[in-house]
Amino acid sequence: MAEYFNLPMLGQTMEEGTITKWLKAEGDYIRRGDIIAEVMTDKANLEVDATFEGYLRKILVAEGETVPVNAPIAIISKTPDEDISSLLTTGARTEPQPAVVQAEAPEPVKVGSAAEPPTTVAAGERLFISPRARRLAQEKGVPLTSLAGRGSGPQGRILERDVESVWQELMSAKPRVTPLAEKVAAEAGVDVAAVTGTGVGGRVTKEDVLRATTPSVTPTPPPPVAPTVPPSGVQAIKLAGLRKLVAENVVKGFFSAPPVTLVAEVDMTDCVSLREQLLPEVEKAYGTRLTYTDLIVKAVARALCEHPMMNATLQDDQILIHTDINVGVAVAVEDGLLVPVVKNADRKPLGEISRELRELADRARAGKSTPEDLSGGTFTITNLGAYDVEMFNPVLVPGQTGILGVGRIGEKPAIRDGQVVARHLMNLCLTFDHRVLDGAPAARFLQRVKQLLESPMLLLI
Repeated sequence: MAEYFNLPMLGQTMEEGTITKWLKAEGDYIRRGDIIAEVMTDKANLEVDATFEGYLRKILVAEGETVPVNAPIAIISKTPDEDISSLLTTGARTEPQPAVVQAEAPEPVKVGSAAEPPTTVAAGERLFISPRARRLAQEKGVPLTSLAGRGSGPQGRILERDVESVWQELMSAKPRVTPLAEKVAAEAGVDVAAVTGTGVGGRVTKEDVLRATTPSVTPTPPPPVAPTVPPSGVQAIKLAGLRKLVAENVVKGFFSAPPVTLVAEVDMTDCVSLREQLLPEVEKAYGTRLTYTDLIVKAVARALCEHPMMNATLQDDQILIHTDINVGVAVAVEDGLLVPVVKNADRKPLGEISRELRELADRARAGKSTPEDLSGGTFTITNLGAYDVEMFNPVLVPGQTGILGVGRIGEKPAIRDGQVVARHLMNLCLTFDHRVLDGAPAARFLQRVKQLLESPMLLLI
C-alpha cells in the first residue's frame, strides 16, 4: 500500500527543515539505508536515510522549500505502478499523516537541559510549549489556555506557528475596540469590524474610527521595483545553505545576548613540552595525534566543573545549569562552520578526547556529520591559531553562556626571575553572556583555564 514519507526529526530541537537536495528521483527504487535527500536544519545540512524499501513515486516538497517535522515530503509504494491518486489530495501537504519513519520519542529532560518543562493550564492538563512559542505568546498576549490541543509539533508540542495561528483567530473573531472608539463608531454609523486598528495589538482607537469616516484619496501605486542587478565586474553569490545558516546563527548569537570578551595571555611552554612527551604514547594507545586543541578541551572541561555558571543556558527568567559538560569545537568546512561536540569531556582522558575530536572533525569536513555529532553542546571552543591569529572576539553560540577563542602559540621574549627568556605564549579570548554572570566570575573561569594550561600535569590527575 502506498504511504507518505514524512520529514523525520533529525535532532531533539528540530522543528522544521529545508530540503536542500533530492538524491533520488521519482521512480527510483529505494533500499533500506539509502540516502534519499539532504535537509538543512537549525544546526547543519544533514542526510535523510530510508528505513524502508520501495519506490519513490512522488516528491511533494521541492528543493529549497521548508516544511515542519512529520510533514509529508514524498510518496512511496511497494510496486512501481500502484495507484497513488488517493494520496495526491489538496490536504496532503498541509495535514501531516502518520510517518513511515517515526522519530523516537525524546528522553525525559534532565535538570539543567535547555528543553522547556510542561506548563499546567488546567486541572489535570499539561501543555508542552517550545521556548520561542512561549515568548511569542507573551508578546502577542495569547493566553496559554487557548493553546491547549493546538500543537502541531512532535507529541503535540506547541510551536511558534501554532501561537501565530491562534492569535490570528483571536484577532479575527472580534475586533478589539477602545470604549471611546466604540462610542464614536456608533454615533458615526461606522462598522468597527471593517476598521483597521493601529493601537497596541491591532486595537481600534478613536483616531482609527475618525480616519475611516474621512474620505481618502487612493494613492498612486509605486512603480514596480526592478530586481537588483549587480554592477559590472561584481559576482553575486546567493546567501543560502550552510552559509545562510551560519549567518543567521551569528546574528542571533550576537544580538540575543550582551557579549563581553576577556583576554588572558597564557604561557604554554610546559604544555608544549608535555605534548611532545605524550605524542608517541597517545598515538600508540589511541591511534591519533595529540593536538593543543585536545589539551585545551580537557582544561576547559575541568574548569567548567569548578565554575558551573559558565556551563549554563538562560531560558526566559531561569538560568539552567547543565549537569553534563559537552564541549563543542568549531570546525571550518566548505561554505561555513560546524561545531561538533565532545560529550562528557570532563570524564574522558586526553587520548579519548583526541581520538573522538579527530573523528568528529573528519566527519564534519566530509559532510557526514550526524545530528548526534552537532547537538547538546554547552560550551564552545574556536581555535584560529593555525591561521596566525593572535586574538579575536568570538561570537556566542545561541543558547550558550560562553565561547573561548584561541590564538596562535608563538615564541616570544618574556621576563622570568628577572631574566629575558624565550617562552611559548598564547592568547585566550573568552566571550560570555553578561546576563548570566558578571566579569569577576567569568575572569575566575578564564584564570583557571590559564592555570591548568600553565601547569598541564594537573590535566593528567
